[in-house]
Amino acid sequence: MRIHFIAIGGSAMHNLALALHDKGYVITGSDDVIYEPSKTRLREQGLLPAEFGWFPEKIDSDIDAVILGMHAKDDNPELLRAQELGLRIYSYPEFLYEQSRNKTRVVIGGSHGKTTITSMILHVLKYHDRKVDFMVGAQLEGFDRMVHLTEENDFIVLEGDEYLSSPIDRRPKFHLYQPNIALLSGIAWDHINVFPTYENYVSQFSAFVDSIVNGGSITYNEEDEEVVRVIEGSSNTIRKFPYRTPPYSIHKGRTYLDTEEGPLPLEVFGKHNLNNIAGAKWICQQMGVDEDDFYQAISSFSGASKRLEKIGESDTSLIFKDFAHSPSKVAATTAAVKEQYPDKRVIAFLELHTYSSFNEEFLKEYRGALDAVDEAVVFFLPESVKIKRLKEVTPEQIVTSFQRNDLQIFTEADAFEKFVFGRSYKDAVLLFMSSGNYGGLNLKALRNIL
Repeated sequence: MRIHFIAIGGSAMHNLALALHDKGYVITGSDDVIYEPSKTRLREQGLLPAEFGWFPEKIDSDIDAVILGMHAKDDNPELLRAQELGLRIYSYPEFLYEQSRNKTRVVIGGSHGKTTITSMILHVLKYHDRKVDFMVGAQLEGFDRMVHLTEENDFIVLEGDEYLSSPIDRRPKFHLYQPNIALLSGIAWDHINVFPTYENYVSQFSAFVDSIVNGGSITYNEEDEEVVRVIEGSSNTIRKFPYRTPPYSIHKGRTYLDTEEGPLPLEVFGKHNLNNIAGAKWICQQMGVDEDDFYQAISSFSGASKRLEKIGESDTSLIFKDFAHSPSKVAATTAAVKEQYPDKRVIAFLELHTYSSFNEEFLKEYRGALDAVDEAVVFFLPESVKIKRLKEVTPEQIVTSFQRNDLQIFTEADAFEKFVFGRSYKDAVLLFMSSGNYGGLNLKALRNIL
């Protein structure tokens, strides 16, 4: 089978290209820019385009399928040529569904926690040598790829993202998977550029629950009121399994999960991660892993990439990096760190970087999100606001939105860097939260000043 990728260099797209290459498919692709590590990984398999750009002459009638990435535009020259030839054009999630039609599809959805829960499930299955196909949105320790596809495996585990499928397919990705087994971890408004109202955003999760095949199941976080409303409002004939945060304790900076066999030490921490563990356990049990085997494996789970990732430590201080950027994720992450280290000064550095975080109305959703920490710092670049063609955001607006008068705000990368590196951090925990890079801040160099 011959497949062409339009925008092959994306994090998800290049992983899918590599997975299909491993299956023996003939893969070609194009992109206007490809960053590391995608560039090297594609080159090693002979899949890196000879030159960057869009080349409609690459598209001919011998191509069996075209996979279109979100990075491309709807007027992409290669896309237009494929449409002209009447080729079959798939979005990324649409093609994953085609690859899994005859498998049991396990889909993990939610505004937050879906990457971590998917990672937990895959960690447990790998620990017990249970082979499954999968797609997850982060690079996992012990896994070479973010996508793995075979003909023989019975299960496929998919992280169910609510963002759009492609430039010409405006359906949320997780609407296309038609799960047999599904999980819904939480609902908190996000992606305001695509879902301009809260009601519109929530309706996407209702559609996700309704897309579960008849006789399938939904495992859901009963501590989230919106999730409960969505589940109770669905008339889909499916089994419903609620879960909640299990009892746990913290002793000398280590979290222990309460089990019938006694306290189980964990590598991860935070109430939200304990809640994620409860959801992952339910899913693993539905996949044939009993409770004792789940606990044995989950104790060694150290987290998904960029999720409360420890990047520095001294005798008295620690540095964590987290992908948190939406209000609910920021609140959960900061609360987790303060609970884990109550005797240390917790300093949070949050970068506002996304379209939603610069929206005047959405900014109000951040109220109280940084209340748990001892010191709060917000960094953003006014140029980023201009690039997104949004109304100017002022420091005064941000202080008002977070409702924290001692909030420190930086809008210049150099000034922020001097502030971060010009201090003492004895008996402190530094928490950096962003989906960006703080204007090029070298986080690794911070290890030298602890």
